Amino acid sequence: MKVVILAGGFGTRISEESHLKPKPMIEIGGMPILWHIMKSYSAHGYDDFIICAGYKQHIIKEFFYNYFIRSSDVTFDFSKHTDRLKVHNTDAEPWKITVVDTGLETMTGGRIKRIKKYLDSDEPFMLTYGDGVCDVDMRDIEAFHRSHGKLATMTVVQASQRFGVIKMNKDGAVSAFREKNDLDGIPINGGFMVLDPKIIDEYIEGDETVFEKDSLERIAQDGQLMAFRHDGFWQCMDTQRDKEALEKIWKRGEAPWKKW
Repeated sequence: MKVVILAGGFGTRISEESHLKPKPMIEIGGMPILWHIMKSYSAHGYDDFIICAGYKQHIIKEFFYNYFIRSSDVTFDFSKHTDRLKVHNTDAEPWKITVVDTGLETMTGGRIKRIKKYLDSDEPFMLTYGDGVCDVDMRDIEAFHRSHGKLATMTVVQASQRFGVIKMNKDGAVSAFREKNDLDGIPINGGFMVLDPKIIDEYIEGDETVFEKDSLERIAQDGQLMAFRHDGFWQCMDTQRDKEALEKIWKRGEAPWKKW
């Protein structure tokens, strides 16, 4: 199953660093949060990635172009006036990575539609954002998705009141979205999803489609969205404060998302 990662936004709420690089390339423990997300998927057996890039997309491409050298011990031998390179260890990831420039101003739904040709037409795919980490077992999400037969599965987590709220029944069927209020139990979209590729043609019109609002709400109204409940660790890197909190967790050696 392929994993699609949305990594093309401007990251304006963490502009302290995103003015220099795409938000998914902001580092936790010396490595981009995008790398942490991919390592989490890979730990559960998902190694085929499609990255929907946009803002400063060349930085993402250059990171993976140089990844083999960055993760290896090397000798540069100039003694014979040549530029010989010897790699001493090859501790590379088992990843296949397709980085696609999905446009600078394209909305999230439009980015998904632009990578349709890289997906398998008869196989569900995973979707997430390039700014959040979680200790959920991705295999459980896939198994749940295949069990209910609907078009979409969305991981639901508990978070603070700054997010919109999801309405769902006891079986996990999502029926609506609405703005937060003080009485809510605050289940939110945790951003780890499994989708049937039919969604692209049926629920995404083009570049201006906002997947979370225009697409997911319609999918829910049609009874095709199921919630996978996750009560474990989840944290998005929305602000500099979030980034610093994740950094502290990593430095303490207590990162729950580290399954590798």
